[in-house]
Amino acid sequence: MEKNYIIAGFGGQGVLFAGKVLANAFMLAGKNVTWYPCYGAEMRGGTVNCEIVVSDDEVSSVHKQDVDCVIALNQLSFDRFISRIKKGGMLICNSSLIEEIRPREDISYIFSPMTDKAVDSGNPKLTNMVSLGVLSNEETALNVEILEKAIDIVLPEERKKLAKSNMEAIMLGIDKLVTA
Repeated sequence: MEKNYIIAGFGGQGVLFAGKVLANAFMLAGKNVTWYPCYGAEMRGGTVNCEIVVSDDEVSSVHKQDVDCVIALNQLSFDRFISRIKKGGMLICNSSLIEEIRPREDISYIFSPMTDKAVDSGNPKLTNMVSLGVLSNEETALNVEILEKAIDIVLPEERKKLAKSNMEAIMLGIDKLVTA
């Protein structure tokens, strides 16, 4: 079975890092994975997203027209990607920056104040990791141990000291979920 994910936000939210962690987590879970980054023309503050395709078999292609799940970290990403979600798919929203509306009735929504949780934890840069915690509530292939190993793989040696705070942020997403 193949599933397609998009993580989207603005530059500086750690979208690409979250995508790499997610891709590595699925690989550790024994899946075949592709990860495809897409940068806006701007640097920090511009739009950025990445696509992750996960399959039990060989991945058929990198860029999918329709996706199973979008993680939107800001309103622009919500607006841009909601139309790409398959019927029956899921939209995970950072309600700290996204209005809690449900314009489509054929998908499910999860709203979680990810940025607020990251700020409350002392590091607003960890919104991306909170989002992976929220996703892990929905994905049986993802668990705390796999996400912890994926972070260890993705973090460069000089940043390994950040692994603990990244895992704490993931736990915030797992522990305090707001669904609708």
